[in-house]
Amino acid sequence: MMKNLVIILFVGLISLGAVAQDKVAKIEFKSDTIDYGTIEKGSNGVRVFEFTNTGNAPLIISSVKSTCGCTVPKKPKGPILPGETGKIEVKYDTKRVNPIRKTITVISNADTPTVALKIKGLVIDSSKKSVLEKKDKSVMDQ
Repeated sequence: MMKNLVIILFVGLISLGAVAQDKVAKIEFKSDTIDYGTIEKGSNGVRVFEFTNTGNAPLIISSVKSTCGCTVPKKPKGPILPGETGKIEVKYDTKRVNPIRKTITVISNADTPTVALKIKGLVIDSSKKSVLEKKDKSVMDQ
């Protein structure tokens, strides 16, 4: 009698586990790249990656990391339920005059646990002459 009860409980646990495995979160981004284009030094560096949980289980984003301190990403606080959309805000430090080529890594419980997002663009300072213009002027002054 006890043996049968143990077998029934064991089979019940296995079937519960099988049902639980069918539930999976899926993260689908509108776009995996944001192009800032050419922007002025000191302009607004905040952009947003939008995504949807296309799975059937709550999506939990555990971490969002950038390749450098010049890019600060913010992850959603709570779980994103199936069918809901979420946002990952990225703030780039536009005081740095140079090309933007950064990667943001998103880690979650989705069926694709790691997703790489990219930002690109160019920060310019139009109040300063370019290096080439300065060089040309010094050649002409001689």
